[in-house]
Amino acid sequence: MLDLAFSVRDLARTRFALSPLWEVVASVRVLKHPAEHSLYRPWSDEAGRRLAASGLDWGLLADLIPQPPLAIPVFIAPPPTTPVADLGLELAVLRSTPPDRVRSGLSGQRAPRSERIERLRSDPRRGLAELADVVEAYWDIALAPYWPRMRSLLEGDVLHRARLFAEYGAQQLLNDLGPGVTWDADTLYVGHHYARGSRQLGGRGLLLVPSVFVWPRVFSVITANWQPTLRYPPRGVATLWERRSSLPQALASVIGRSRARLLAELDMPASTSDLARRTAITAGGVSQHLAALRAAGLVEAHRSGRYVFYARTEAAEVLLTAADARCGEVKVPRSD
Repeated sequence: MLDLAFSVRDLARTRFALSPLWEVVASVRVLKHPAEHSLYRPWSDEAGRRLAASGLDWGLLADLIPQPPLAIPVFIAPPPTTPVADLGLELAVLRSTPPDRVRSGLSGQRAPRSERIERLRSDPRRGLAELADVVEAYWDIALAPYWPRMRSLLEGDVLHRARLFAEYGAQQLLNDLGPGVTWDADTLYVGHHYARGSRQLGGRGLLLVPSVFVWPRVFSVITANWQPTLRYPPRGVATLWERRSSLPQALASVIGRSRARLLAELDMPASTSDLARRTAITAGGVSQHLAALRAAGLVEAHRSGRYVFYARTEAAEVLLTAADARCGEVKVPRSD
């Protein structure tokens, strides 16, 4: 159990932020051992295939994210300093990490070890540049197509907790972060596998980062160089991999049945041929509809090797969510 003691100043400085870079780190942990994370199999199966097809060498990134009880070095994905979810900004921070901080993060009994990591440790500036490039390429292949849905879920969680704070205060907000997290007598008790003992936040507050890929655990940062941070699973994370069971009729009446059907099918990124097979629309027809949806800002294309995959944008997520709420549409888990 990890006990985090709050002062009034700590409560005043507690805040939320999103971190695309941390999602990269947490998703690698899932992708390395997919059998242990069945909730994410729809994503890990697809992302694993695309990474393999791309030929990307992401070995350094994988080595830096070990299995417990080894620890993930904090400098790989430090707590974000702004609430803006900006991978480019986070990668700039990663590239500028001081060499002594890199070496310190790769020292100790729980630090990961490999030949690649040793090269990073011996030449941090070159190694960090390589790592940042790998992270950026991994993001484009494995996470960028899913980010609109992920971001919508994460921002919705932050809004939910902001309402809890407005209606019931900080106690209810902090008591609602998960079954292993409880608030009592100015202390937040975190059920943690490896971090134990009591910590004073020291007036720095607590950074709360909802994260898609941490379920069912919470991850913490309690080292001296960074703001104390708790990464927790957002509400409804399993819905990211659900599939709509029927055509969103309200949306179909506005943009047409074929285009509404294609948007509904894009719960997971798909190619033109995949969509043609699922919908019985000709490949040429699918291409025409996707071009129109792309021009309207409702889908975007992501290239992976020789293939192009299409994914919904945030604007499309908003439209489909509104249509679901209006029609009370039933959803079922993915089965394919």
